[in-house]
Amino acid sequence: MEKLSIVKIGGNIIEDDEALHAFLKLFSNLKGKKILVHGGGKRATHMASKLGIESKMINGRRITDADTLEVITMVYGGLVNKNVVAKLQALNTNAIGLTGADINSIKSDKRPVKEVDFGFVGDVKEVAYKSIDKLIQADFTPVFCAITHDGNGQLLNTNADTITSQVAVGMSHLYETSIYYCFELNGVLENINDKNSVIKHIDSKIYKDLLEKGIIADGMLPKLENCFDALKHGVHNINMGNTSMLTRENDNFTKITL
Repeated sequence: MEKLSIVKIGGNIIEDDEALHAFLKLFSNLKGKKILVHGGGKRATHMASKLGIESKMINGRRITDADTLEVITMVYGGLVNKNVVAKLQALNTNAIGLTGADINSIKSDKRPVKEVDFGFVGDVKEVAYKSIDKLIQADFTPVFCAITHDGNGQLLNTNADTITSQVAVGMSHLYETSIYYCFELNGVLENINDKNSVIKHIDSKIYKDLLEKGIIADGMLPKLENCFDALKHGVHNINMGNTSMLTRENDNFTKITL
């Protein structure tokens, strides 16, 4: 089965022009078929502030009211997405920028109100992997921003990590899919105060042991739970670390397998 890499970058890289250029150069040099997924929350918060719109967060998650959704659509789908696509074109990667509404690629359900009303936030329901593959087969590199739709004309703010894992699960019907979650740390750390204490391999058994020892906690818990869910649904392997892991020469990152 042919290989496909799905790479996700976060807001800190997007905010730094130099870091973004360095990352996109690595991404462009990545061999084989690939998809890029990006966030842009920090840029959206900054733009909302300039427009006099208050950004509301609960437990690190954005409340997306109608005004905020307009800002997110402008920033994620416009400013950030098209900037990334233009930079990739300059690096000879024929990218095409997408939301989940484009080619009906990612449908979501609006998150139901429980303890908190998150507003126009989507939980991914369906990935049109055959449609996405038509772009890949035509030698385009899809670049997804963190926006999906409900199929009834409503755009929805959607977690970029979730989009990454769900697109990877969908594409695993056609490819051997690998996910690369790029962030500031070198990987999952055994000691949060030691940036070099990277746990290089985590499988289900090791994960259980790390949980019992309290090494995996806080924000890393939901990330790893999502990872194992994706692996159970067809994703081949998942890699977490800084952007240098894309060189395939650096082995100082965390590989997650079943």
